[in-house]
Amino acid sequence: MYSILVCDDEKDIVSALKIYLLAEGYQVYEAYNGKEALELLSREEIHLVIMDIMMPVMDGIAAIVKLRETNNVPVIMLTAKSEDTDKVLGLNIGADDYITKPFNPLELQARVKSQLRRYMQLGSRSAQKEDTFFSIGGIELDDRAKEVTLDGEQIALTPTEYDILKLLMENPGSVFSPAQIYAKVWKDNPYGTENTVAVHIRHLREKLEYNPADPRYIKSVWGHGYKIVK
Repeated sequence: MYSILVCDDEKDIVSALKIYLLAEGYQVYEAYNGKEALELLSREEIHLVIMDIMMPVMDGIAAIVKLRETNNVPVIMLTAKSEDTDKVLGLNIGADDYITKPFNPLELQARVKSQLRRYMQLGSRSAQKEDTFFSIGGIELDDRAKEVTLDGEQIALTPTEYDILKLLMENPGSVFSPAQIYAKVWKDNPYGTENTVAVHIRHLREKLEYNPADPRYIKSVWGHGYKIVK
């Protein structure tokens, strides 16, 4: 049985999360600020932390900084849509993922399973395997097996979709124009490529994004092209 610490100053949110997690068979610990969360972490064996950002006494950012001094337990942040700066800061200081409130229970369960699976089963990979294995958030691409998973669930991609995704995941943060993507994937004269690439990008988002209209991974850079972000 995995133990999950839920930390949020809103008791209704803690209660809702507890219901969803108990239904999945997890043991749940509760905290209502960062200080309480750190005290629990010092006493109990915790396998995953779900942490709100805005809290009294000690906020989530300060708690993650302190936690990362001694502990590599995965942390999923709870954020509001307006807290984009906090999301970036949290990921930079050691959080592993985030869920935006109000959260989708199915997305919550998938992200929890994904983080636990990585933490408990995968561990560190050999340098040889790293050359053919790419991970961005909940997306994992194993180029040896030609497999892609999202939060631990295998995703069926066409060869072209796979090649586009691999190109983006090999170069996280780099922007590729439609012409560049076409040239690298189709290895052909990039004539009239914008619509062709856009269709494949749309299909990738439909398969890999919880909300394709507001993608968290495959981003458009208007006037320039596409990139994948952590």
